[in-house]
Amino acid sequence: MTIDFDKGNGLVPAIIQDAATAKVLMLGYMNAEAYEKTVATGKVTFWSRTRNCLWTKGETSGHFLDVVSIANDCDNDTLLIKVTPHGPVCHTGTDTCWGEKNEGNPLLFLTELQDFINKRHEEMPEKSYTTSLFRDGINRMAQKVGEEALEAVIEAVNGTDERLIYEASDMFYHLIVLLTSKGMRIEQIAAELAERHRPGWAKH
Repeated sequence: MTIDFDKGNGLVPAIIQDAATAKVLMLGYMNAEAYEKTVATGKVTFWSRTRNCLWTKGETSGHFLDVVSIANDCDNDTLLIKVTPHGPVCHTGTDTCWGEKNEGNPLLFLTELQDFINKRHEEMPEKSYTTSLFRDGINRMAQKVGEEALEAVIEAVNGTDERLIYEASDMFYHLIVLLTSKGMRIEQIAAELAERHRPGWAKH
């Protein structure tokens, strides 16, 4: 990786992002030595502009930032470092340096689930329920989506909120399996809904 430290008089900004939640946690600065130590140790190390020395985030508090990945931007002068944080990131005790809660959007799990089901489709491991659905074929998968949708409707009309969530979750899972079997992903559904939300969208 080529990093242009000269442009910023020896320093480049490093944006720190939670790898799991995608929340931006803080911004720090690195010189070449801080970057090399970060890569070598797997823990984010910055250059302190006030103390003029290296400092590894968490060396005092124990709230280290374990590196997951490092990416350079298009101008080679800004780093995006995805991490796993151990505790609050800000020195004030908040999760981020903007006072935000480091909470992920639960909808992001649908992509994680989609990736998992894709992997099942590729590997087809034995004794997997998902594998059995793929082996049963498109008719069975479509039937399961219909069955789970009906059960969700029944719970909505005559059941409990908890059971509605349970059955709706079953429906989503089987829908993703069905989409996967057709070479599609759940994100395509989200893209279609986003398109429908645009001003001037006309129903086909």
